Amino acid sequence: MSGLSARNPAVQHLRRLSGRRGARLAAGQYVVEGPTLLAEALHAGVDVEVVYVDEAASHEVRALAAKAGASGARCHEVRTGVLDHVTDAVTSQGVAALVHRPGRGLEEIAARGAPFLVVLDGIADPGNAGTLLRSAEAAGAAAVVVGPGGVDPFAPKTVRASAGAVFHVPIVEVGELPAALAALAEAGWRLLGTAAADGTPLEDADLSGPVAFVLGSEAHGLAPPVAARLDGLLTIPMVGRAESLNVAMAGTLVVFEAARRRRSAA
Repeated sequence: MSGLSARNPAVQHLRRLSGRRGARLAAGQYVVEGPTLLAEALHAGVDVEVVYVDEAASHEVRALAAKAGASGARCHEVRTGVLDHVTDAVTSQGVAALVHRPGRGLEEIAARGAPFLVVLDGIADPGNAGTLLRSAEAAGAAAVVVGPGGVDPFAPKTVRASAGAVFHVPIVEVGELPAALAALAEAGWRLLGTAAADGTPLEDADLSGPVAFVLGSEAHGLAPPVAARLDGLLTIPMVGRAESLNVAMAGTLVVFEAARRRRSAA
């Protein structure tokens, strides 16, 4: 029997989730593309709900789809080339999946008392957002809090850029970032933002205790209502001619410096 066509309702659902944030939110699902990310999702134990596999996929990809099916996922075989047209990736690599989009509350994270977390204020580029998720997870952040106005942390490009970090680091989406920061402060977190200039040099800053590192948008930096909630600013000293670092690079330096100091103090 031939695989599903691009007009099939199940395939159209995949198309909508690949392209629209609202569709992902309404369905409570997001898209995972390619065998590497699907394998990582299964390894992480996240809830893979639906798998789409190209009818001409390799034996290895089919075995991966079968593994997802054994874990409870519904499996659809689709006609060759369909995934290339209905998913975000230029080349689908023969498999895509729909994964449950977790809903985490800020109160759960705020009460953990973990060493540090990362807050994203209006990060618009999916590559930057994904890299920050990846760095936060690698450095041991308790969570990543995502405010409104930025890219969807579960958009396909963000998921790819995170290299699977979305499956491992808790992501908390909040509707009003200043209120979320106030709640974190009430729970005992210090709030430190990043700035290109006029902040405390990173090497001199106190990064001890529960700290939330707040990173602003690429174009405008921290929004004024967000900046007003902060306990201080961090600046990464530079000797070259660049005015500032890419937000993903700056955030990566900050979280790994925080992790390094905690290892040294242990």
